[in-house]
Amino acid sequence: MEKDNLLNPDLFLTQTKYDLHGQFYSNRPICHLVIDDFLDKDFAHTIYSHFPAVKEMKTHYHGINEKKSEHSDFRKLNIAFARLHEELSSSHFIEWLTEVTSIKDLETINDRLGYGLHQGANNSFLDIHIDYNLHPVKKKYRKLNFILFFNKQWENNWGGHLELWDEKVQNCIQSISPLFNRCVIFECSNISYHGYSRITVPEDITRKSYYQYYFIPAENDISFHDTIFKPRPQEPAIKKLLTPPKDFLKNSAKKILLKLGLKKFLE
Repeated sequence: MEKDNLLNPDLFLTQTKYDLHGQFYSNRPICHLVIDDFLDKDFAHTIYSHFPAVKEMKTHYHGINEKKSEHSDFRKLNIAFARLHEELSSSHFIEWLTEVTSIKDLETINDRLGYGLHQGANNSFLDIHIDYNLHPVKKKYRKLNFILFFNKQWENNWGGHLELWDEKVQNCIQSISPLFNRCVIFECSNISYHGYSRITVPEDITRKSYYQYYFIPAENDISFHDTIFKPRPQEPAIKKLLTPPKDFLKNSAKKILLKLGLKKFLE
């Protein structure tokens, strides 16, 4: 499919950008945007119709804090996926991001730590967490998360809403349904706790999304940490007991790998 406007052209209207800028900074404590009809409708349907099956995804996570699949090798997928990544990495789009967030010097990184697909079948979940703060190879600071959903069918009782939580992970401040062609952009920080609850879906339904992260130059005094999970107040006691030491060991191991210069094991 060849089309000049992969994104909804209304996004680039002066008034739209002004309104989005105001919304981004009025949504606290995690600055964020929720934008419906983000892509051109035909292009969004093309992405949906060629989304790979869960079993075709390259990486599968199944642990105490997450159950999901991930894929970032677009070479064997429909060309629409590479075109989407190219568009969201373009100077034109990054200029738009800068205008609506006032965050300068944004850039992308072209590896699986920078973009790709997420998908979860029945019982998929992602516990509340903050993301890794520094790209372990490029040493850039992760500043914005971009998530675009591709779920034509989604019912509220299926779960799987993107949840944004307060800094103590005591209260969910917003729950966002992963509706088709809905985009969520939010600022990454040491309090940007987010995740999604366990989903209960029919056998032929999965939770599909595209992710891309945007980075800025890192300050010299910032040290690397990996994903840090925080159990919700209602989580089982065993999860509250096991999560902190698991994260401590994982972060310690990755810091050792960095010191040893074994960066390829972190990519």
